[in-house]
Amino acid sequence: MNLGESIGLKYGLPTRNAFGETLRELGRENPDIVVVDGDVSNSTRTEFFAHEFPERFFDVGIAESTMIGVASGLAASGKQPLADSFAAFLLNNAYEQIRMSIAFPQLNVKLVGSHSGISVGEDGPSQMAIEDIALATALPHFTVLAPADEPSTRAATRAMFTHRGPVYMRTGRPKFPIVYTDGAPFQIGVANRLDDAASGAEQDVTLIACGLMVAAALEAAAQLAKENIRARVLDMHTIKPIDQAAIISAARETGAIVTAEEHLLDGGLGSAVARVVTAQYPVPVEMVGLRNQFAESGESQELLEKYGLMPADIVRAARQALDRKRALKTR
Repeated sequence: MNLGESIGLKYGLPTRNAFGETLRELGRENPDIVVVDGDVSNSTRTEFFAHEFPERFFDVGIAESTMIGVASGLAASGKQPLADSFAAFLLNNAYEQIRMSIAFPQLNVKLVGSHSGISVGEDGPSQMAIEDIALATALPHFTVLAPADEPSTRAATRAMFTHRGPVYMRTGRPKFPIVYTDGAPFQIGVANRLDDAASGAEQDVTLIACGLMVAAALEAAAQLAKENIRARVLDMHTIKPIDQAAIISAARETGAIVTAEEHLLDGGLGSAVARVVTAQYPVPVEMVGLRNQFAESGESQELLEKYGLMPADIVRAARQALDRKRALKTR
């Protein structure tokens, strides 16, 4: 069964398509927006912008470092540039240029990395960005976004251009389950709570996820409910600046946390959450993500299952966190 189907989630557009369509809309609204692409516009979906605004679209070829130099120059000249490529190429090939030409001078450049995570499937490990969040969050002055589905990606793209300063946003290749069926609230730095907060019932554990794993967290919460385990679910769409208030509240009110991400555990969402928890309100934290390994070429669903990025893996981690929580109470 595909991700989210057991709880009735429908699949929407790939987040790269939602980004590309929204970018085209923003181009109609703001003539200062320009796009610099690394010869992959048909994959990143900046082709939608290029077809309508060819005079504001610059393809520099397979030269990511040059792409960043052009984008930073456009920003310094008063334009609002977006530079994009596959996330693995953008962050890994041009990191030094991003660091010194965008982060250091704090230029208003937006970066979008598509084909993030292992769900790109058959493209294989060379094109799977599994360390991009760690690299981007390490940069001073950068905001880092990982939206959960088509509606939230549209909202995130608009929020990205409203925000002043450098931003990195990751998008995906496959279709994502629709999490937000009635509009997607999106405020940079403010997590979205997706469980039924109105019930007032005490909750046992908090599931904090980003990107594709938000749908997995919702499915895990439904499975846990069958065991009479009540889970709070947070869509942590902004990894930096992370919503410390939501994390501290979750720690204090539920006493156990599980994070879930389509990324390496080193330097990802789980690391950011744990940093807040250990400093502010220590509780057991379990993490679901890639564990110090590359993936391989294969079908998306099979890869998510093989590398432990499914609802069942979040359920298992929740049980472990609850065991640790109970052990602490008996001391």
